Amino acid sequence: MQQSKEEFLAKVNAVSKNTLMETLDIKITDYGDDFLVARMPVTSKVHQPDGVLHGGATAALAESVGSFASHIFTDLEQYFVRGLEITANHLKSVSEGFIYAKATFLHKGRTTQLLDIRVTDDAENLISVCRLSTISLPKKK
Repeated sequence: MQQSKEEFLAKVNAVSKNTLMETLDIKITDYGDDFLVARMPVTSKVHQPDGVLHGGATAALAESVGSFASHIFTDLEQYFVRGLEITANHLKSVSEGFIYAKATFLHKGRTTQLLDIRVTDDAENLISVCRLSTISLPKKK
């Protein structure tokens, strides 16, 4: 029996308990055949001292959604996934509301994956453009 989108999202978000994703209140909100979307509230918890979103929090959101995408589209019985590198170009400041990160694959190889992650605000303004590379390594038997 195939699970519904709501059941899948509940299951995916449940594994974030006691992690950085829970600390930052990051939730996976949507997915498709080649993308994954997450959101994070912009509150004082993720602000720089001057009251705007901290770039490190944005990068944490981007790495979280990108790594989750690599996990979801990998056979975790056979492989484990690790991040190799993340880059983030911050384009616009945000001080409140939510930001959304959409991860899509630029390359989905057997060993390495490259994801493009676009971070937007509630008005769909582009906040940051990120790239994440991940690696899938075989589990030792």
